[in-house]
Amino acid sequence: AKDNRIIFYDLALSTGATISPFVWATKYAVAHKGLEMEVVPGGFTGIMERTGGKTERLPAIVDDGKWVLDSWLIAEYLDETYPDRPTLIASESEKVMTETLERWLWQTAIGPWMTCYIKSYRDRSLPQDHEYVTASRARMFGAKMDDIILGREARLPQVLPNLELLRQTFAEHPWIGGESPNYADYRLLSVFLFCASVADIPPMTADEPLRDWIDRGFDLYGGLGRCEGMSPLFGLQLREGDPE
Repeated sequence: AKDNRIIFYDLALSTGATISPFVWATKYAVAHKGLEMEVVPGGFTGIMERTGGKTERLPAIVDDGKWVLDSWLIAEYLDETYPDRPTLIASESEKVMTETLERWLWQTAIGPWMTCYIKSYRDRSLPQDHEYVTASRARMFGAKMDDIILGREARLPQVLPNLELLRQTFAEHPWIGGESPNYADYRLLSVFLFCASVADIPPMTADEPLRDWIDRGFDLYGGLGRCEGMSPLFGLQLREGDPE
C-alpha cells in the first residue's frame, strides 16, 4: 500500500457513524493490519457513482489500484497480501466457526434490535437516503416503521438472556481470538457497533457482562468504535417482570 494507506469506501449515517456491520468489520480488519484508511464517505444511495461503477454494495477497498469487494474477501486479501502483519483468519476452520457464530448472533441480536430501532435507523440516515430506507425496510418487514417498533420497550429486555453463550465465553477468555482479537472478534463486535449507530434508547443494562469485551473492542485502534454519532449501549432500565 502506497504510504501505508488504502482507499476505503464507507457506508455512513448523517451522524457520521458507520451503519453497516460488514463495513465495520472491514474497518477493523484494515486497522488490524496496521494500514491507514483514506475514507470515501457516503450513504446508501449513489454507491455506483462513488465507486465509478465498480459495485452497488459496500464494503470496498482500493489498494494500489486493486479493487477488492465483499468483507470476507477483503479480509482474505489482506492476509494474503500482508502475511508479515497480524493474521486475521488463521485457518479455514476458524472462518467456518466465525461464520457460524455470526449467524447465531445476527438471529439473536440484530434481527430483534432492527425491529426496535428501524425508525431511528431511517431518521439518522442521510436525507437523500430516507426514501430508499423507508421503502426497502418496509418491504423487508412487511409493515410500516411505526408498526414495526410497537412494543419495543417490552421486547428489548428479551434479547439479553439469549446472549449467555457469549457471556460465558468472555468470562473465560479476553477475546474470541484468545489473548488478542482476530477477525472473529471484529465480526461479532460489528453487531454491537451497528446497534450503537442506531440505538436511540440503550439495548443493554449497565451491568451487562459483555460490557468489558464490548468496551475493549470499541477502544481498539485509537478508539475506532468511539466515533462521532454513536449512542450508548448500556443503561436499559428493566421493568418489573422483564427478564434479567
